[in-house]
Amino acid sequence: MKITVLDGYGLNPGDLSWEPIAQLGELTVFPRTSAEEFYAHAEGADILLTNKTLITAEHIDRLPDLKYIGILATGYNVVDIEAARKHGIPVCNIPAYSTRSVAQMVFALLLAITNRVEHYAEENRKGRWSRNPDFCYWDTPLMELSGKKMGIVGLGHTGMATARIALAFGMEVYACTSKSPLQLGTDIRKSKMEELFSACDVISLNCPLTPETHHLVNPHTLALMKPGAILINTGRAPLVDEGALAEALRNNTLAAYGADVTSTEPPSADHPLLSAPNAYLTPHIAWATREARLRLMDICERNIRAFLEGKPQNVVNP
Repeated sequence: MKITVLDGYGLNPGDLSWEPIAQLGELTVFPRTSAEEFYAHAEGADILLTNKTLITAEHIDRLPDLKYIGILATGYNVVDIEAARKHGIPVCNIPAYSTRSVAQMVFALLLAITNRVEHYAEENRKGRWSRNPDFCYWDTPLMELSGKKMGIVGLGHTGMATARIALAFGMEVYACTSKSPLQLGTDIRKSKMEELFSACDVISLNCPLTPETHHLVNPHTLALMKPGAILINTGRAPLVDEGALAEALRNNTLAAYGADVTSTEPPSADHPLLSAPNAYLTPHIAWATREARLRLMDICERNIRAFLEGKPQNVVNP
């Protein structure tokens, strides 16, 4: 059984072992695969594993040996799952491997905004505290989270983990979710979208990208937000209208935006959010803690093993 990883570097730049997967077949790992390299890398593979490399209907048509596609992520929009289904090829993803890491990133971004630790650490490296006439100094607004209202859009695994952390900080939690109030318990207030945007001090986007949630954050919803409100996006970049968001930051309609995603990755040098004031962007690393990547590798290995045993699991195109 020939197993080919099309873009292994993002998952494993060298600090993890491919050995558990290598034990299941003849393994070849490519760090990256360009469009021009696709067939040279994929030809003859029984099993293809991909993170971000596109696998189209045309690709699938031209790979007669292909029997299984594994996605090294939760989202599966990089594969034409309908084309795979027509060929009897299961497409399997990695669900819920990074829940805790992504929820942690929500608050890493939020605390970077509210406490500005990196700013003050850098100022002190330059000697500012040593030269200061007083025992302390600050030149940015500092915010306490306790008592603030946090709105969470999407209350799946990550949204619920985010809610628990918010509650531990003493925040009031509002949620726009399909879950019933009984499922939420007494600590989380079920809210409609407009109420959530107008009432909350912090809003975290944790919902999937669908036609209904595309540009969920737009000029209308931005105008609803409270003065000084903060927006966090660890979900999908197209949940927000990035142009409108950059403008809201420039005119202080929005106090700050923390995000681990952009609409194109890597972003172009002239991406509007790279130069927008109070935009805190990280390079899509919320999922990339070593612990989360180990879980991903483990689930990937178990997915392949289940397929080889005739009982595929985590199939997204049944």
